[in-house]
Amino acid sequence: MRMFNIPNLFTAANLMCGVLSIILTFAGRIDLAPFAIFLGGIFDFFDGFLARKLKLSGEMGKQLDSLADMVTFGLAPGFLMMVVIIVSIYIDVPYEATNFASHVHFELQNWINAIFYNVPNQMDAPIKWLPLFALVIPFFSMFRLAKFNIDTRQSDSFIGVPTPLNTIFFTFFPLIMWIEFDTWRYDEGIFAYLFNSYFLVGLCVFMSLLLVSELKLFSLKFKHFKWKGNEIRFSFLLISMILIPTLLVWSIPLIVFLQLILSLVDNLLFKNKQHEIQS
Repeated sequence: MRMFNIPNLFTAANLMCGVLSIILTFAGRIDLAPFAIFLGGIFDFFDGFLARKLKLSGEMGKQLDSLADMVTFGLAPGFLMMVVIIVSIYIDVPYEATNFASHVHFELQNWINAIFYNVPNQMDAPIKWLPLFALVIPFFSMFRLAKFNIDTRQSDSFIGVPTPLNTIFFTFFPLIMWIEFDTWRYDEGIFAYLFNSYFLVGLCVFMSLLLVSELKLFSLKFKHFKWKGNEIRFSFLLISMILIPTLLVWSIPLIVFLQLILSLVDNLLFKNKQHEIQS
């Protein structure tokens, strides 16, 4: 058994990207942490691709892939959202930081002092425990990854939201927070809801439950490139290609929910076809 083959090294690179994202998150650089996750996602795609092309697929690679994914698509988004919620608790409080990273680090330090050292500050209140709810992301990601490994139904589609898709969804929040830092109008319009700490906790719980749900989602694995049989996949890619250059970062949650909605449509169409065949 060759442990250090090319696909496994790509898997290891995925793991290191997840570790880097966690380090950046706790350094206050939640503006950079998502990009480490994106890079990990690229390595995650190519490790499987190379394993198939080089005919090196095996149990070792499968186990390594799950361990790496647990870090990059489980722990990393969980810690990332934990820090986002910490910042969101007092997001409308005037700040003195000269840049976004300094402000995030300041709020993170306040939270650490309040929760571990009982230092009196703006975080020293019952709400200080709220960010810990973000850890439902790695909790359910572990079960999701284990389920994927043993579920034979998921060769051509997904049962439950895959961890990379879930992670991509959560990268939206630190990125838009970073982009909007200069205006700092988080208490107005849609931002008042997006950066409400209770709303963020609710999203963490909701999306985490979808990880282990029985919702069937289409994958982008093409058996052929004809329109018939790939209508949902081509529609998804076409709409996504329009959304990304048009809305940039704002396209992230829309694309995630687009896949959920199209999957529901696909499931309904499949059920109708099955009903017609039986009748």
